[in-house]
Amino acid sequence: QVQLVESGGGLVQPGGSLRLSCAASGSIFSFNTMGWYRQVPGKQRELVADITRGGSRIYADSVKGRFTISRDAAKDTLYLQMNSLKPEDTAVYYCHALGRPAVDYWGKGTLVTVSS
Repeated sequence: QVQLVESGGGLVQPGGSLRLSCAASGSIFSFNTMGWYRQVPGKQRELVADITRGGSRIYADSVKGRFTISRDAAKDTLYLQMNSLKPEDTAVYYCHALGRPAVDYWGKGTLVTVSS
């Protein structure tokens, strides 16, 4: 049973930084891709950033240049470094993994609130 556990959310002022972590119960290289999504009430969950098994990264236009996705294979952990945070980044952030064969795994989410 794959488990993804997020941490690192919280309250931060505009312009501040946070780093989210996602600890996987198995090897992160067992997944085709891993990524971060976010959701605000009343809206669809949207992709923030994604990294493939081979290391290719994609970012939502709204976070390019501010957010960085990375991973640590030794710790089986995925990260999202978020800089220059804006109020519109406020959301619940979810860790996602696409397994092999294609099965979606989700964490329970961590809340990020950007407010003064």
